Amino acid sequence: MALVEVLKFKGDNSEFIWKFPSNDLKLGAQLIVNSSQCAFFVKNGKVLDAFNEGRYTLKSANIPLLNKLVNLPFGGESPFAAEVWFVNLITKLDNKWGTVKPINLEDPLYNVIVPVRAFGQFGIKITDPKIFLTTIVGTAHVFTANEIVEYFRAKVLSSVTTLISRKIVLDKISLLQIGVFQDDLGKYCQDEINKEFTAYGVEATAFNFMSINVPADDPSFVKLKEAKELAMKIKTIGKDIYQMDRSFNVMEKAAENEGNAGSLLNAGLGLGAGLGLGNMMGNQFGQMGSALNVSSNKSQLVPPLIRYYFVINGIQSQGYLLSDLPLLFSEGLVKKETLTWREGLAEWIEAGVVEEIKTLFGSTPPPIPNK
Repeated sequence: MALVEVLKFKGDNSEFIWKFPSNDLKLGAQLIVNSSQCAFFVKNGKVLDAFNEGRYTLKSANIPLLNKLVNLPFGGESPFAAEVWFVNLITKLDNKWGTVKPINLEDPLYNVIVPVRAFGQFGIKITDPKIFLTTIVGTAHVFTANEIVEYFRAKVLSSVTTLISRKIVLDKISLLQIGVFQDDLGKYCQDEINKEFTAYGVEATAFNFMSINVPADDPSFVKLKEAKELAMKIKTIGKDIYQMDRSFNVMEKAAENEGNAGSLLNAGLGLGAGLGLGNMMGNQFGQMGSALNVSSNKSQLVPPLIRYYFVINGIQSQGYLLSDLPLLFSEGLVKKETLTWREGLAEWIEAGVVEEIKTLFGSTPPPIPNK
């Protein structure tokens, strides 16, 4: 076999490592290393002399580690056997990743476990070619670019589940809002994953989440949204008023039952229920007085079980109690000009005109009287 006189990279530029196909070399041969590459002599699995970008004439003087290992003869065109490996220092960016199965995550705010899917992409850059080559040659089973990418993609996926769970717990991120934090999660995962990748002389770059999602019809996701709506309602109208509203709902449904039990309960509503809830109702309506604008010369107190109907997006809504309205206002579903109707009104009118509703939108103080 002829001795090799020129050694240069002839592989696919998208590959991270490429082994020169012959190890029948000679002193005086030319080694050509292109830009964004480096080359190594390897003997018996040991990574030895390194060459950066440039053109080299191989002499015993510029391959001292190999010379020390194999006792290269001096002078002439003496042959020797060694492997030459080229390492590409390119950054491969379009490496896709995605969860094979949903990740079961517990929402840190509402304590509901939801299956989450995530996918994205990341880049790989070789930061220490000698460590990288030592690791890859040592494993001796990954040489092509695709195989190397698959190797690191598996490591990414094994880390993502733990990292997402840790991040949402530390920062108390609700799964209903997790999409807003995709960039932060990507940066966090990149930093944490690189703590492991440095052992391979590799760095993960541009780690991105392209999507984090939960099927909208998943029962656990529906439960999570209901938990959020309940929390918003309690926060908006107050815990005590919410509890009173719940009490009225229970009483109303029970009173609608037919038969003797329903009749007895209807009778009891005027006695036991009235006595049991009297103090609480008195206190709560006292606190609601300003909001409902109850005054003897303007309006009468509207019974708490009256239901209000609205025209939302051209469709008549279900009936809502007065205590439900602040939540509708906060979500922008009902405005002052929204048409509404309740028992006692002859026709549909704007919500901002109804006496007990308009004060819930907020009011301004009257002019200061002149003395």
